[in-house]
Amino acid sequence: MYRRIVIFILAIILCNAALSSAATPVKTGAEVLVDDDFSLLKELKFGLVTNSTAVVAGDHILGLMAAAGTSPAVIFTPEHGLNATSEDGIHLADSSDKGIPVISLYGKKKQPQAEELKGLDLLVFDIQDVGVRFYTYISTMGLAMQAAANAGIPFMVLDRPNPLGGEYASGFVRMDQPDSFTSLYPLPTAHGLTVGELAGMIKGESWLPGLSNLDLKVVTMQGWHRWMRWPDTGLAWLATSPNIPDFDAALLYPGIGLLEGTGANEGRGTQAPFRLAGCPDIDAERVAARLNHLNLPGVKFEAARYTPVSLPGRSSAPKCQNKEVHGVRVVITDYRSIQPVETGIAVTTGLYEALPRPAKKSFFRIGFDDMAGSSLLRHAIETQASVDEISHLWSRDLKRFMLQREKYLLYRSEPESGTPTNDHE
Repeated sequence: MYRRIVIFILAIILCNAALSSAATPVKTGAEVLVDDDFSLLKELKFGLVTNSTAVVAGDHILGLMAAAGTSPAVIFTPEHGLNATSEDGIHLADSSDKGIPVISLYGKKKQPQAEELKGLDLLVFDIQDVGVRFYTYISTMGLAMQAAANAGIPFMVLDRPNPLGGEYASGFVRMDQPDSFTSLYPLPTAHGLTVGELAGMIKGESWLPGLSNLDLKVVTMQGWHRWMRWPDTGLAWLATSPNIPDFDAALLYPGIGLLEGTGANEGRGTQAPFRLAGCPDIDAERVAARLNHLNLPGVKFEAARYTPVSLPGRSSAPKCQNKEVHGVRVVITDYRSIQPVETGIAVTTGLYEALPRPAKKSFFRIGFDDMAGSSLLRHAIETQASVDEISHLWSRDLKRFMLQREKYLLYRSEPESGTPTNDHE
């Protein structure tokens, strides 16, 4: 009887803790700014780098700014556009929104121009990122920082959570590959930083020239801790791009996204991008069985057959279009324990090994090494190295990066008091 009472009390305590956590969601930097009635922007003429993910409690920040009489003078948008609905790789033209100029940073140019910043007092960044080196929003942020520095105006980041959490970092640190718009910084594949922290590191480590005198301000979040992955924040997910419609896609993207640099289909052209992966004419059941045998944490694999089709606005010309693909469906069983990069490498290796020898020669395409951050991953897969052996290859550089990033961390795993801004001098 006593044991039952103890179990009952513990259940109540755990239930109350869960309810308490759900009732006190994370406040993003944008929400902190809204709660402070935009005091940091009052009487300033500013530009805003943003898209449709800049939402506070269901309302877009542009609408909230307009209601407070603090609308930006100009809007800059990253890849996928202001509504985050354009396909990847599609260059976008300038437009306008309710009379405000909207300048595309994914078209003829990828950086605000001097004449576009003339007369501004401040440039603000508010975009939800996914925490992956090759997702281009962080490249846009760095280049916008550089433009602000050149114009002699401050740059303010309204911080948002890293959906993968702040403790998980994995993959090759980009070292032996030239920088590119999809790999602009020497980061591991998953870096575990918020955009605010990353902005501080870009400046502090001089990863882009001309930032030493940049007045960088970060409006920090309240209630976010490094152990949190997205479901722990209490925030609603908004599609960050057409093929990242939900958190599951974002969670798998760091690893399954590597297949974009191969001949395999990564789920584009289906309703489950990055949750499906395969190639024509391989043994799906055998691949799934071999992957399940690895006992990777937080995930299982189901044999799958599917046919990618053209989905205008999401994936007009997916790989293997209109061909039956054999492969796996990736099923997340524990979002907290899954290791996204390692999972994706296991899937990539499994598909490569299942191919007949002639098809192996054309499996890797231009761009794979850029996404991987190193040619070592491709060579390791070609020589049938295990996931553990591959992760050992990046372990030394990753440890060095984790030490390097320490002084730029704005949040710890314990509760933070949270101040409205942090300046990086």
